Amino acid sequence: MAQRERPIEIINPPNMLKAKLGGPLPAADDALMKRAEAALDGLRQNFNDWLGEEVTKLEGLMRTVKTEGMQGEAGEALFTCAHDLRGLGSTYEFPIITRLAASLSKLIETPEQRASAPLALIDAHVGAIRAAIIQNVRDDKDPVGKALAEELEARVVALVGERS
Repeated sequence: MAQRERPIEIINPPNMLKAKLGGPLPAADDALMKRAEAALDGLRQNFNDWLGEEVTKLEGLMRTVKTEGMQGEAGEALFTCAHDLRGLGSTYEFPIITRLAASLSKLIETPEQRASAPLALIDAHVGAIRAAIIQNVRDDKDPVGKALAEELEARVVALVGERS
């Protein structure tokens, strides 16, 4: 084995992140937290309207897909909207919509999947999402909502497999 000419030197770089942050974070301000919670409560009354607008957009894209097909921009736009709803559902207090939109997203995630996805199954997802809003089914504690989500998910898994 060859001998080293110089001893090993350990260099510890300075923690620049701490300097950039300006030291430790201050304790949470209770008054600020209460104002933030009040602001969120004020916005909460708009959640159903905002979610409804996104679902209306999804339905419009579904109509476009029925005339233009899933290939190209129409299918990509439908996937993007479903993907967005996957994030918005829980945020807007409808976790069942997150679950249904996740299943739809999984079904039409790639151009290859969009080419082979049954239009009826895609439409069933869109209809289930709309029904959740109309019937105020917010989570899978509702037995019909749970059964519907499980059935749609099972059909998607049968087509595309378990990947998420």
